[in-house]
Amino acid sequence: MKKDRYKSRISLSAVMTGVVVGLVLTVLGSVLIFFIDFYQGSMEQNAAITSEQAVVQVMNTVENYTEGMAESMRLISVYMGTPKEERDEFFRSFMEIRSDVVAVTTYNQSGELLDCWSDGLRRKSTILQNLSYMEEPQGKGLCISKPHVETLFDEYYPWVVTICQNMRDASGQETDVFMDIRFSNIASYVDDVGIGQHGYCYIQDTEGNLIYHPQQQLIYSGLKEEMTGELKSLPDGSHTRSNVIYTIHTLENCNWRVVGVSYVDELITGRVEGMIRVCGALLLLVLVTAVLVGILFSRLFAKPAKRLTGAMEAFEKEAENFQFAAVRGTSEISALSDSFGHMVVRIQKLMEQVRQEEITLRKTELNALQAQINPHFLYNTLDSIAWMCEEDRTKEAVEMVNALARLFRISISKGHELITLEREVEHAKSYLKIQNYRYKNQFTYTFEVEESCLSYLCNKITLQPIIENAIYHGIDRMVDEGIIQIRICEEETAILMTVTDNGVGMTKEQCREILHREAGDRTGIGIKNVHDRIRIYFGEEYGLHITSEPDEGTCVEIRIPKLTETELELH
Repeated sequence: MKKDRYKSRISLSAVMTGVVVGLVLTVLGSVLIFFIDFYQGSMEQNAAITSEQAVVQVMNTVENYTEGMAESMRLISVYMGTPKEERDEFFRSFMEIRSDVVAVTTYNQSGELLDCWSDGLRRKSTILQNLSYMEEPQGKGLCISKPHVETLFDEYYPWVVTICQNMRDASGQETDVFMDIRFSNIASYVDDVGIGQHGYCYIQDTEGNLIYHPQQQLIYSGLKEEMTGELKSLPDGSHTRSNVIYTIHTLENCNWRVVGVSYVDELITGRVEGMIRVCGALLLLVLVTAVLVGILFSRLFAKPAKRLTGAMEAFEKEAENFQFAAVRGTSEISALSDSFGHMVVRIQKLMEQVRQEEITLRKTELNALQAQINPHFLYNTLDSIAWMCEEDRTKEAVEMVNALARLFRISISKGHELITLEREVEHAKSYLKIQNYRYKNQFTYTFEVEESCLSYLCNKITLQPIIENAIYHGIDRMVDEGIIQIRICEEETAILMTVTDNGVGMTKEQCREILHREAGDRTGIGIKNVHDRIRIYFGEEYGLHITSEPDEGTCVEIRIPKLTETELELH
């Protein structure tokens, strides 16, 4: 019997859940393993092919350009053996036709400049540094320099590359011929080549010297580096280094090498998206299968569970008035039903208990906050009235008594916590009038209130504690006359009240401490009470903000929402 009881507690839902989870894990595991193997092999191959195509395209363009340079040098070598008049006429025509050629110069074996042909450019009288001249041309064939600035002409400094070849002139003497060609055509083409989002091509020579780089400003400033030293020893082809593919091809007609730099991660985006789509389809298939299994399981075995779930949802929507009817079914469902029934009763009792405690606590907090008024103010005010009466200053005593009466009448406000800003301002004026009598005009005060704000509601006794703090802890310690300014203005969604004084001020640490003091600390307790009452009524986004500087004064900002009596009644 004991063994049968344990068997009856085996949950069919747990078995079905295990089957579905196992199926999902099996399918997902198979899919992931397959695609990881597939993409690890294909992404580098695809990236290498893409980079290879871009580099070959750049190489063909540069080879065609350098071949055109060589062809021009062959043509020049023919005319170098002609008489001077015929040679000059050729170069004039040549410079007009070849707009990319900046200059053609000849030098003797001592490096002395013999002739210089250009398209109307004025040669410098004194050349301090001739960057176009190479002292030791490499052999008797074609030699191409690194890109440099043209320095032969006045006020003209294009970026050029120099081609040099040893020839013989009409007299049979050996002459070094140099042709400066604008490098901008090749540079602009290399700049436009992109491999992926951040890949690029650049040119270096077989010695590892950088010929042209689209980011050469970063290279020369030391902000970027290339592996030119390591790459010069690598053969043509594709080489992978730290997730970067370097594709190298050497030009046949010179010692330049085109290097393509591409990043594996950028070149597999399309395939990754395809993998995501396939995984999404498989996941959808698995989910559809799981849903079908769940529907079948629900129709055959889970009707009691659905009824219990429906009861839970109904309890979640309306817990206070919910009445639970026990659900019977399998042992698991029965146990859940009984436990849920007990839980419902317990939660409803706790909800009612918490509700009553919250109401009581809220009322207690608000009453306690409102009741924390410094009794010394009342004692001192009555002493001042008695003194005025003894001095026969009855008129001032009457005004002080009337101000005190208005102060307490507004403070009581028939038990209402919220009053209009108009009455709050009247309350603050009454308080300031009393204090002005007591302090014998030691300070002055002004009110700047926008008329549109007066009909909005605020917590009663909001301004008075702030003003009290300004008098007791700011102005009372001063030798000079104090000034208190009260401003009330309307913002887009809130009302902003500011109380500013020119008192002794506070440090930033003191400003922060005032709004976080415990109830036992009497200094600044009125300000903290105002802050707490506003947050209790209107929310955490409202309350006080204090800014102050020692010996300069203090500014307290009070922010409350726009709330009218009509809106309060609707809520």
